[in-house]
Amino acid sequence: MDRPAQEEEDGPPLLLVHGFPTCGADWRHVLPLLGRRRRVLVVDLLGYGLSEKPDLPYSLDVQADVLEAFVDDVGLSGQPIVLITHDMGDSVGGELLARILDGRSAVVVDRRVLTNGSIFIEDADLRVGQKLLLAVGDRAVPLPAVQAMFRRGLPEVFGPHTQPSEEEMDLQWALLSHDGGQRLYPRLIRYLPERRRRQDRWTGAITAHPSPLTVVWGALDPVAGLGMAVHLKQQRPDLELVVLDDVGHFPMIEAPEAFADVVLAALT
Repeated sequence: MDRPAQEEEDGPPLLLVHGFPTCGADWRHVLPLLGRRRRVLVVDLLGYGLSEKPDLPYSLDVQADVLEAFVDDVGLSGQPIVLITHDMGDSVGGELLARILDGRSAVVVDRRVLTNGSIFIEDADLRVGQKLLLAVGDRAVPLPAVQAMFRRGLPEVFGPHTQPSEEEMDLQWALLSHDGGQRLYPRLIRYLPERRRRQDRWTGAITAHPSPLTVVWGALDPVAGLGMAVHLKQQRPDLELVVLDDVGHFPMIEAPEAFADVVLAALT
């Protein structure tokens, strides 16, 4: 989705990149706030949400290809953008940044905002459902089992006082299962071992890219705990770390106004 600014633009467009297992709809609560004076771009990565569901390995290299093609399609290759990433999107963004540092990408990142993701996989505390999905490999998982796993697992990563509504749960499931997307659930989560193998490249690029970096972290995330953000700040001391105390893994859903305030402050 390419959403023009509501008012006269006052800076580079924002590219919002979602995580696993959700899609670009995660950002819908902050779009009206972020899009007042900025063009906002939201994409469903391959295999997620309303995107196509081809029968192929879903590597994060492929997802970075999707981002580059999307930026080119909307006419922004070679022009500065602000990269805002969450969860798995942090790693996709890491590959994009690595390509930029290698001189192999036409994308220009002017500024970045990063939020709750397993950027140091050894610090992650995977949920039971995640471990089960990793264990089944490419074997088919019955639809009721996937749906039960999803409905049990999503609330587990929200803060205790910011639990998802039934409307949120229903929407997220509808998008996850769109066009049979639930059959890809075990395949899509393979980004985690890939993340472990290539952490030096992706977290290294997150740290090394010279653009200003703001990190917004939900402190009550049980998977990607606050220690992960502290770890990143130790490696990149000049980043700005903003902690949302009562928020879990999805700051843009759980506390959209607070999240948008941090992003808008980072853009000034």
